[in-house]
Amino acid sequence: MTGPPSFLFSLTALAVVVSLVYSGASITNNEDDCLLTRIEIPVILDQSTARLQSPEFTAEDFSEPGVMCGIECQRKLPEARPAELERLLSYETIYENGTRTFTKIQLEEFVELRNSSASVVCNAGHLKRRKRQVYGMDGRFVITDKHFITNYPFSASVRLSTGCSGILVSPKHVLTSAHCVHDGQVYLKGTKRLRVDVATEGELLHREHRRKRKNRIRRDTDSDQSRQPVFRWTRVKLTQVPTGWMRRAGEEISADYDYALLELKRPHKMKFMELGIVPVVKDIPAGRIHFSGFDDDQSGKVVYRFCSVLEESKDLMYQYCDAQKGSSGAGVYVRLRDQGGKGKWKRKVIGVFSGHQWVDVDGIQKDYNVAVRITPAKYAQICHWIHGDASRCKLA
Repeated sequence: MTGPPSFLFSLTALAVVVSLVYSGASITNNEDDCLLTRIEIPVILDQSTARLQSPEFTAEDFSEPGVMCGIECQRKLPEARPAELERLLSYETIYENGTRTFTKIQLEEFVELRNSSASVVCNAGHLKRRKRQVYGMDGRFVITDKHFITNYPFSASVRLSTGCSGILVSPKHVLTSAHCVHDGQVYLKGTKRLRVDVATEGELLHREHRRKRKNRIRRDTDSDQSRQPVFRWTRVKLTQVPTGWMRRAGEEISADYDYALLELKRPHKMKFMELGIVPVVKDIPAGRIHFSGFDDDQSGKVVYRFCSVLEESKDLMYQYCDAQKGSSGAGVYVRLRDQGGKGKWKRKVIGVFSGHQWVDVDGIQKDYNVAVRITPAKYAQICHWIHGDASRCKLA
């Protein structure tokens, strides 16, 4: 779904604009005034794991949640206490052989997002210049140039066999939306043999007809004329979904936990994007976020976009980034300078694009494109899934 009228651009026509994003040049001067800092996160430990019955893979493709309790509605709800968070952050794991387990977690050193230290620090002059911000151009950029497709950050975007997008967050892990694999009650049919399409570094593919082997692929790195991006489907070894996404009897689906982690059967060689936390996106110049995905109307092509966050809570971000079906699950990231690396540009995933949703605002239904924010507790959980070692997940 799209928000306001949009313009769809090809990279070949707007190479200058996208090259700014790729190279790390600043889109707005104000971004130079802000730095990323480290933030403490809680510790998540596995308390117990029990084997469950094999899952049912019966749900049809689940595109987007329906009307949900949005930011305004959430303000009326009590703050989740540690015990409730432990329930929400406990998780199911399904394996490629069809087995399923439930893991109960224990949350230690809990830190609420609103009590977290700021992870974005801006010079005083930045705030003075930002009396009023015009929301960024809501355009999509189709990445057609073979050089950009197989280079970071666009190469970190992947496509799921269920029709969603995702983002590489380790050599073997993909972060995506929970609704891309589970509809809140049962797993999607396509989750049973889930695969991920990952770009590989440019190789030249030539098909030759040989007597012994027909259609043999020969890799040739001597010529650039035939160089084409190569995408390879990789099987998913296991999938992890937080209990917070599972619908309880008499309750609606909560978009707050619309995320899942996939572990690939074999590692990839592409550069992945690190996780991060930004408690208040509007602290960033123009409140700008970025994400790339595989929109259905641009079959097989990576589509990049950036826009401003309109409204945010501790769990959700509303925006009008242009997007079509297929982009759900894309990693939402920010691009700022890293304080610890002599001011080098750094991209960090701070959320997952959930899709177009109808939100109940004081009894009136309004439509937004919604992204799920990575909070300290969610960061701890995803980091725990990736590393399995709490000592590696103390700072974001």
